[in-house]
Amino acid sequence: MAARKATGKTSSKSKRPATGGKSGRPPRQRHARAHAAHRAKTASRSRARQPQKWSHHVMETSDAMDIEHDIFKTGSAESIAESLKRSSTRSRRRKGTPFQSAMSMLNFYINRAGRNLPKARRDTLQQAKRKLREAFGRSL
Repeated sequence: MAARKATGKTSSKSKRPATGGKSGRPPRQRHARAHAAHRAKTASRSRARQPQKWSHHVMETSDAMDIEHDIFKTGSAESIAESLKRSSTRSRRRKGTPFQSAMSMLNFYINRAGRNLPKARRDTLQQAKRKLREAFGRSL
C-alpha cells in the first residue's frame, strides 16, 4: 500500500470528469441542447393544432352541477341568481353546500372570461353574486 504525502494539500481534481458521455459537453449543456431540440419539435406540432384550455375541459367534463345552457351570457342578474340557486339545490353531484356550488360556478365563469368580458356584463355578473347571496340568506 502506498503511503500518502502528509503535506495537507488536497487534490484539485474533481471526482467527476468535466466532460462525459458521447458529446464531450458537461451534462448541463447536453440537457439544454436536448431540451431545445424537443421544444423545436413540439412547437411545429402545436402550430398545426390550437391548444385546448384547461378551463374548457372543466366546463365540458365537470361533475359539479348541471346548469342552464348559456345562462351567463343572457338574462338579468336576478335570472342568473335564480337559475344557479335552482340548479345547485337540485344537483346531487356537488361536493359542498348549494351556495358554495352556485357561487363557485359564477366565479369560475367570471374568471374564465377574464379581460374578454365586457364591463357591462361583468357588472351584471357581480350583481348576480349579490342576488345569489340574498337568495341564500347570506347578505353581507
